[in-house]
Amino acid sequence: MSLATNDPGQRATAVRKPLPWGLYLAALAMVAVLALPLPDGLPVAGHRMLAILVFAIIVWISESVSYEASAIMITSLMAALVGLAPQVGDPSRLYGTSQALGMALAGFSSTALALVGAALCIAAAMTITGLDRRIALVTLSIIGTTTRRILIGSIMVTIVLSLVVPSATARSACVVPIMMGVIVAFGVDRRSNIAAGIMITVAMATSVWNVGIQTAAAQNLLTVGFMDKLLGERVSWLQWLIAGAPWAVVMSIVLYFMVRWLLPPESEAIAGGKEAVQRDLEALGPMTGPQKRLAAVSVGLLLFWATEGKLHDIDTASITYVGLVVLMLPRLGVMDWKSLQGRIPWGTLIVFGVGISLGTALLSTQAGQWLGRFVVAHSGLATQGPVAVFAILSAFLIVIHLGFASATALTAALLPILISVLQTLPGDINKVGMTMLLGFTVSFGFILPINAPQNMVCLGTETFNGKQFARVGVPVTIVGYALMLLFAVTYWHWLGWT
Repeated sequence: MSLATNDPGQRATAVRKPLPWGLYLAALAMVAVLALPLPDGLPVAGHRMLAILVFAIIVWISESVSYEASAIMITSLMAALVGLAPQVGDPSRLYGTSQALGMALAGFSSTALALVGAALCIAAAMTITGLDRRIALVTLSIIGTTTRRILIGSIMVTIVLSLVVPSATARSACVVPIMMGVIVAFGVDRRSNIAAGIMITVAMATSVWNVGIQTAAAQNLLTVGFMDKLLGERVSWLQWLIAGAPWAVVMSIVLYFMVRWLLPPESEAIAGGKEAVQRDLEALGPMTGPQKRLAAVSVGLLLFWATEGKLHDIDTASITYVGLVVLMLPRLGVMDWKSLQGRIPWGTLIVFGVGISLGTALLSTQAGQWLGRFVVAHSGLATQGPVAVFAILSAFLIVIHLGFASATALTAALLPILISVLQTLPGDINKVGMTMLLGFTVSFGFILPINAPQNMVCLGTETFNGKQFARVGVPVTIVGYALMLLFAVTYWHWLGWT
């Protein structure tokens, strides 16, 4: 029986889908917050911003609409709800929709957004020239291809690429096909512990080194952006590296032994891997001119990032833009706009900009300060020392991350509130340092595959399932959290961050 119909109305009804439940719930929650009596000390605009924050959190957790669509919704809600609210400084006047829309778009003037955009372009250049694949294959050929060495090699590849490819998703997308080629060359079952261990290591090592290197992940750059906007200070690339890299090194070792212990390989010595890597490397041929130029620019960027505040005062974003300009110059560069534009995830930039706007508006309307005072008054944080405050807030972020599929969304939603909490706390707390350390815990996406895009890229290989991922991820999370507390009372304290 045919289901075709010539009635346009019937066809529209047939393809119409109900709205996802998360969007209904987000709208209801927002209305419920708006219906609550206005608390003392909270301006009307701040009250409405808290309602928008609740809407954003539920939509982001449920993924009922795409992040890009949610960003546009949040912008519209800010223009409408805040625009028709009295100004905080002068309650006799409304903000007006034009000014409120300007607040919603203020994040697009942030240097953090500019740095993310430049970083995504450089990540695309790595893919266009094939330099990322060459780096991965060379690293594997040096490390070796026994089962032990492949796990070590996958971590080493991640570390090297974290320095030069400022996108966690791009790094995993580069490494995964190479590692799958090695798995196929080994002739092992795709569902074996060997294959599962390799792919889980790639995913988790990517998250580990998101902590170690500031430019390795978008959420780090968003954290630095909030430092700049809300605290008036920020940490340099080198300061972040000195603080985060030792933790990442120790956790890389922990990850290696966890995978070996919890997913014991069926065999240690498997023939064919080294030849497969060498064959793929030879197929690439000699290093091309564009690859050499991109490598030179990447090394130059690393040197300038690492010496900011020591040998020069040029900020990370400006230096990155200089590198990007060189890469796009005619003849000297490695790409043009036409080859670049299709490889940039423009939606990421939209979400990033709106995320910064959301955090800034929460503070400019006094919503963040009010919520910070509320949390401090009802949580007992005011009586705790810096390490205890870090322990409580970082544990909260790790647990709440279970509901988020994007560390960037988690950072945009909650970090401004936590900064407000830090600003409200009495005593001598290094607010910039504590913000950086809380930014570290945002990258804890070790338990569920859905908690990070790189996890999903690796899950797509069908070499492991969610149960295997959690089997490794739960102990890695516990050890990682305990190690952060140890660093907070020792190494980070010695550096002056806690």
